[in-house]
Amino acid sequence: MKKILSIVSIALLLMACSLKEDTSSISTPGNFFRSKAECQAVVNGCYIPVKNIYTQTYYTITECQSDIAFINYGTLDCRLDVSPTLPRYGSTVWTNGYLGVQRCNFAIQGIEKAECLSNSEKAEMLCEAKVLRAFFYYTLTCMFGDVPFYFDDVSDFSVMDRIATLPRMSAVQTRTACIEDLLEIAPLAPQTRTSDNTDARLGASAAWLLIGKMALWNAAKDDPSKTEEWYRTAISALEKLEPIYGSLADYDYSYNVTFRNKNTPESIMEIQHAYSRGGISYVSNLAAYMEPNSASTTISQAVFDGVSIPELGVDCDLHTSARPTKYFSQGLQPRRGRDLRKADNMAWEYNGQEFSSVNSNPWPGPKFWCPDMVKSNDGNNYKVFRYADALLMLSESWCALGDTDKSIAYLNMVRSRAGLGEYTFRTQSRLVDEIRNERARELFGEFQRKFDLVRWGIWYDAVQDNTDSENLRENMLPCHEYYPIPETEVVNSKNNLDNKEYNKYGL
Repeated sequence: MKKILSIVSIALLLMACSLKEDTSSISTPGNFFRSKAECQAVVNGCYIPVKNIYTQTYYTITECQSDIAFINYGTLDCRLDVSPTLPRYGSTVWTNGYLGVQRCNFAIQGIEKAECLSNSEKAEMLCEAKVLRAFFYYTLTCMFGDVPFYFDDVSDFSVMDRIATLPRMSAVQTRTACIEDLLEIAPLAPQTRTSDNTDARLGASAAWLLIGKMALWNAAKDDPSKTEEWYRTAISALEKLEPIYGSLADYDYSYNVTFRNKNTPESIMEIQHAYSRGGISYVSNLAAYMEPNSASTTISQAVFDGVSIPELGVDCDLHTSARPTKYFSQGLQPRRGRDLRKADNMAWEYNGQEFSSVNSNPWPGPKFWCPDMVKSNDGNNYKVFRYADALLMLSESWCALGDTDKSIAYLNMVRSRAGLGEYTFRTQSRLVDEIRNERARELFGEFQRKFDLVRWGIWYDAVQDNTDSENLRENMLPCHEYYPIPETEVVNSKNNLDNKEYNKYGL
């Protein structure tokens, strides 16, 4: 962590890109926070580490180390060849997670003191920065469990040295601090959909959803005496989204979930990408691993696994694709079922033509494809949080509190849009399973499944039972539910950090 902290002040001076990648220059620390534009430029810099995390490899961690998707190719994260000395993509998430925390702390302290902002402007900008800070801590605790925590601005070397030697703090305490922080600022910001904000900036709606997510984690991991309190905290926050977003039936599923459709009305958070030939761009590479490809693919003719798909173009470079598991494609969302979402999530055919090498595992569906992709430059936005996610969390929370009527009402909002009939209650345990299965169907490919399984405490067994990757099944250990803290960070912390769970397995 020390290495990260020591470069952040310089990084902030050099990078203040807008969400559309227009650049503005800030030359010295004294220039910060003199105007609204300069305050916003600092907050803009807080988004950059989010983009650096969300790549194809992060998809591998969050979706393909789960029960609903898999991938067989050379990247070692896909088979969990991971240890403290070889943390793989964990190093990227750690570095960018704490770079993001550092930038947000700097922005928040400066905005709180800024005299150039009105009270409403200050509240809106503080909400944006605090949502981003909470998101970084949410990501870090999902990836690593207990992690170092601080809200301090690193203003001098003494602060930097103290922070560099912080030990792990309980993830419950970290999430609690973030929840309290968001509860203070979210009511003061405009209560609008993310897509209604300028450049789809994060605001109150993202704050309410993050409070709900972190409260559900705490309900699962905190002292059992506090479980009910955490579920009620989640409900209170998530219900704030209902008057903002209205009826889920008003949001067409296919349009709102497709990655190429940017900042759609149902979205609460998207990873912002842009691509233009010869212009300023920010891209990632996920679509290169999500489009139909095989040894027989003839890209020069826009033929993909034996099927012509002109919209995908002839200039893309594709790699071994991720695939839905048989557990998902034959069990949870079968081809012959009524679920309307299957045609977006998976592809057995295109325009009536069957792909050549689908067999029992279809390709990822057009939800993830990038039209006219050049090389592996995927300019789609990546969906991270949507309104349907909040409704399913409300269903989960009410189920945990024993109110099955309210739980099923929220569950049916999502099922109805997908063309499924209303759920018939049988037992509490079956309702729990159905909510978990519905999260898989609705949020397929949206960077969440492994985190859900870990939160529920079923990750290891669920993956062992359902993955189609033998390499993953053979390599995974119970300690892999969280990634290890990179060994270099343990050393830099003067061994105040640790990887005790990995040590138990000789790693």
